Amino acid sequence: MTISALQKARAQYQPKLPKSLKGAVKLVEGTATESVADQEDIKDLFPNTYGMPIITFEEGTDAEKFSAVNVGVILSGGQAPGGHNVISGIFDGIKKLNADSKLYGFLGGPGGLVDHDYIEITAEYLEAYRNTGGFDIIGSGRTKLEEEAQFDKGLEILKKLDIKALVVIGGDDSNTNACVLAEYYAAKKAGVQVIGCPKTIDGDLKNEMIETSFGFDTAVKVYAELIGNIQRDANSAKKYWHFIKLMGRSASHIGLEAALQTQPNITLISEEVAEKKQTLDEIVEYMASIVIKRAENGDNFGVALIPEGLIEFIPEMKILIGELNDLLAEGTKTAEIFQGVKRSYRREWVAEKISAESAAVFRSLPSGIANQLTLDRDPHGNVQVSLIETEKLLGEMVKAKLAELAEKGEFKGKFGTQYHFFGYEGRCAAPSNFDADYCYSLGTTASVLIGEGKTGYMSSVRNTTSPAEDWIAGGVPITQMMNMERRHGHMKPVIQKALVELDGAPYKYLLANRDKWATETSYLYPGPIQYWGPSEVCDLTTVTLKLEQEAK
Repeated sequence: MTISALQKARAQYQPKLPKSLKGAVKLVEGTATESVADQEDIKDLFPNTYGMPIITFEEGTDAEKFSAVNVGVILSGGQAPGGHNVISGIFDGIKKLNADSKLYGFLGGPGGLVDHDYIEITAEYLEAYRNTGGFDIIGSGRTKLEEEAQFDKGLEILKKLDIKALVVIGGDDSNTNACVLAEYYAAKKAGVQVIGCPKTIDGDLKNEMIETSFGFDTAVKVYAELIGNIQRDANSAKKYWHFIKLMGRSASHIGLEAALQTQPNITLISEEVAEKKQTLDEIVEYMASIVIKRAENGDNFGVALIPEGLIEFIPEMKILIGELNDLLAEGTKTAEIFQGVKRSYRREWVAEKISAESAAVFRSLPSGIANQLTLDRDPHGNVQVSLIETEKLLGEMVKAKLAELAEKGEFKGKFGTQYHFFGYEGRCAAPSNFDADYCYSLGTTASVLIGEGKTGYMSSVRNTTSPAEDWIAGGVPITQMMNMERRHGHMKPVIQKALVELDGAPYKYLLANRDKWATETSYLYPGPIQYWGPSEVCDLTTVTLKLEQEAK
């Protein structure tokens, strides 16, 4: 394998660990836990793994002797920087328990477990992947482990390989599945432990015990560098407004953190839009007002950050999408008729078939966006919201609003646009020092939980704004994070997704500075991720994490 100079140098980096994980480890168990909501329902569904205590690791005195253990690992869902270091931490951790321990990786995500597709991860094989981005060491996938037939099929290969523990590295859905799997194997007395590790660049898997999900730090730093570059360009050319859509369908953590790192002129927060029940027109008017104010100062340029999932948080758009999904659902008569309608008439045909309120919204949309809402559908006939070019929707509507105002003499500036979507650029970046250390600690924590015979736990590493040696490692029962939610028409136990808290310190900081950043050019230019140099530069955490920890 040919590698770059950075890869070669980065391979020599030794991730930092908390003091409690460097030698012998002592486990301290807290009191019994309960789920964040729907306690009786969750308790009934998870009788074998509910109510377990939070576990904290402390420095031990006597090193225990452990039997060799075979462990399986799965990378589940979308990529996030640092996954390879989680696996490195697991590998080194179980080898520390006993040199004869083995690690198996299931290929292509959870499907590899069901299909019995795996490799043994050896020291030689792992070496090329330490401190690197991506999930290419074993690949990932989005197969959901939800059915008993899948659990039983997986158990076959686990028994064949004498695997005593399985680590699922994933987001809220993947760890929900891990929790269900842990309960199923415990109920069957299968002799297989299941441990979860918190992964998602979206940042929406976090709570009191999981301060941040891995990959968020690196991904946002990548986006912040790009945004800073665009801001520098905007401030140099002084002729474009850049509308930037950022990954994050369910929560706006990426957009908020990117804004705190770069200080753009406009930052839309989906949760705020939903809370205020803002209409599409109100959002457009807000953005246009900032364009006008800056133009009056002679600044016909700016940068706006837009969360990927914004459109689903706008009440009128959410209703419209729901009506379109019903109208054009796969297998319905109306969907069949729609395919026979001339393209030039389809927009009006749809408008006549939905409610008057939704029809008014639908007719107000730029034609390209209206077409996307009716044509870009998933196999179930639903709108693929992630494919909707929300940045262009808002840019075109702001342009139309400014044209109206110009005719009335109320806007005398210039308005040119450039559009961007940052998503995949950050998912497989080489992990920052923080993510490299955090992920290695999560993996090592998982190995300790395995050695102690625990199941149904998620690796937890806290106090992460302090130096790594002072981090607090341990385990949190996955059932503690769960509640009941309606999914596909049925109530199901799921890990509660963490949205941006409008009473939280990060959002309040944005709110306190938003008006100043809107009219002034207060741009920050973070630059690329730094791996060597002063700790205050190289080991910097996210602003979100810093503000949240300071507020505790």
